[in-house]
Amino acid sequence: MEELGSWKGFGDALKAEDRELFTEMLRQCYEYIPSMHAKASPFSAEALLMSVLFVQHKRIVAMAAEMEELRKKAVA
Repeated sequence: MEELGSWKGFGDALKAEDRELFTEMLRQCYEYIPSMHAKASPFSAEALLMSVLFVQHKRIVAMAAEMEELRKKAVA
């Protein structure tokens, strides 16, 4: 939690539309706090960044699957 909070200044310095995206990205990391604690003692930025990468990877995989479904429908 402390590490997530330490990024607030960075988010505050972003343009409004970027700030919203950054805040949402960090919010999604809260789901992985137990995993972050398992990796890092004490909790580190490395664990936070890994959770951000994992969230992004999940999103990319879901979008790729959705695109494949759309391709199949377009061909049929």
